[in-house]
Amino acid sequence: MSQQVIAPQVLPPTSAPSGWKSWLSLENRFVPPVFITLILLVGHLSFGILESYPKTLLAIAVSVAAELVLGRIFLGKWPHLASAYITGISVGILVRSPAYWPFALCSLISITSKYVLRVKGRHIWNPSNFGVSAILFLAGDVAASLSIQWGNFLAPMLVIWGLGAAIIWRLRRFHITGTYVVSFIAFAFLRAWMTGSPWQSEVSPITGPEYQLFIFFMITDPKTTVRSGTGQCIVAFSVALVEMLLRLNQVIYAPFYALFLVGPAALLIEMWIQSRRQKVITLAA
Repeated sequence: MSQQVIAPQVLPPTSAPSGWKSWLSLENRFVPPVFITLILLVGHLSFGILESYPKTLLAIAVSVAAELVLGRIFLGKWPHLASAYITGISVGILVRSPAYWPFALCSLISITSKYVLRVKGRHIWNPSNFGVSAILFLAGDVAASLSIQWGNFLAPMLVIWGLGAAIIWRLRRFHITGTYVVSFIAFAFLRAWMTGSPWQSEVSPITGPEYQLFIFFMITDPKTTVRSGTGQCIVAFSVALVEMLLRLNQVIYAPFYALFLVGPAALLIEMWIQSRRQKVITLAA
């Protein structure tokens, strides 16, 4: 009696999404740059938020060039340029100066911080937040931050909020933005009560274009946020709290400085906790 040998079934390998489906996947790193470009176009065509096209292009070019050079030097490979593009375009939108060099310097500082200011192989500052905060603090006499509002036109603001929300919803980070926005509004009413200012004037900054980049790109940056969802919400709340304290002390660029202080501190605390847990596990083994 012969025995029949049944060949094992070989399943076809799972293929990555191709064509237009890859552009809709969560992993596609080109989606955020496309959306931030749309934010720039909507904001500039509606209200002229850019200082100038050449200055913005300079910021992008320096950011991309610095990423290529430093990535090759420190990592030994050519890095993906999506992050550098987002950094450059953020600098182009946020920085205001009659000179060109603050745009170039801000982009250079931003990208350099990714490779130089690292702890356990991880950069702890959001690049554009670090660069913008540094240039505003060190060169405040020649550089300022975007501060115009959207005016009374609701449509452009809704478009930008919709685009930004789509990005972070796809990245499963909407809870960070939501926590910050709710906290900011709550603290705005508290500031109004403490100072006697109209509540509208305290809430209105969050409708400005700089805040759209701040809440959708800076505080939600996956590389510089803590890992747990609860921790991310606590950090977003803490950023809003520190911002309120800075605003009460008449600090102009309060949101940037608040994230500059809170974000890295939260990452360092998380790293310390993880290190302690690892030591306990090692000793118990």
